[in-house]
Amino acid sequence: MRRLIWHRLVQLPLVLLAVYTLTFTLAWLVPGSPLEKPEGRRPPPEVQAAMAERYNLDDPWTFYWSYLERASGVAWVTGETSGPIFDFGPSLRHENWSVNEILAGQLPVSMALGLAAIVIAVLLGVSTGILGGLRPGTTLDLVTQGLSVVGVSIPAFVVGTVLLLAGGVWTGWFPVGGWGDLAHMVLPATALSLPFAAYIARLTRSGVLDEMHSDYVRTARAKGLPERVVVLRHVLPNALLPVLSYLGPATAAAMTGSFVIEKVFAIPGLGMHFVDAVLGKDLTMIMGVVLVYATILVLMNLMVDVLHAWLDPRVRQAGVAHG
Repeated sequence: MRRLIWHRLVQLPLVLLAVYTLTFTLAWLVPGSPLEKPEGRRPPPEVQAAMAERYNLDDPWTFYWSYLERASGVAWVTGETSGPIFDFGPSLRHENWSVNEILAGQLPVSMALGLAAIVIAVLLGVSTGILGGLRPGTTLDLVTQGLSVVGVSIPAFVVGTVLLLAGGVWTGWFPVGGWGDLAHMVLPATALSLPFAAYIARLTRSGVLDEMHSDYVRTARAKGLPERVVVLRHVLPNALLPVLSYLGPATAAAMTGSFVIEKVFAIPGLGMHFVDAVLGKDLTMIMGVVLVYATILVLMNLMVDVLHAWLDPRVRQAGVAHG
């Protein structure tokens, strides 16, 4: 277990460096200038030259290395900056705001929305997958499979618009936008959760079907154990292991894939800032958001691997054997 954690933590800087390099290359090659105003106006040439020199926008290599030193904490360790340890610099599109300040204010909103969506997805996906797996070929199974296909096929912004109209405008049960309490979270979290719930339902159904025909389940039934005990104690722990492996990237994707939902429901999360950063070529904002989300993805995958090894004795034994 400790060896697994150590290996992943050692790999984290290398993964982030690769993500940083690729993101920087693509963002730098995008046409446009971060010095343009939102309405398309440009500052005077002398102001552009001064700003480009100040933010290293006139030389890609200088920008690459200087930003990497600040974002990685090297500049803070060497005393070149007195700001935060991981300094993502000032936003080039939002005057008087740094990327760290925007992340600190908006990232918790996106993370809360993504985690709520994953909770809903697990509850819906696991329950419908179990029902379909225990009763294969029945009407209930066909209905759950059909809902899974619909959940995967329909884009999130379409589901969000329908829920916004049905649950907010027509019935008035929930707020149509904004952020503040649990009522504001219900509709956007539900809309965001459906694709994940559909995939979890399919994984759960396949896992239950495979485990129901395994030898140890037949042995448990031959011993006279009740069907409820067989399912809860023997089938589900193994059937849900693929779901557990999926939850790592799914959780990170839910927290990073809420941009469209945030736009539909006017949620003050990080999505709007990231979309504006891409459209306005705000290099510092793009790099900061991508690095933070890449870190979240790696850490979530590490957490899932640790839980997988803790729940599955075969993984622990394999780790001991290779250690």
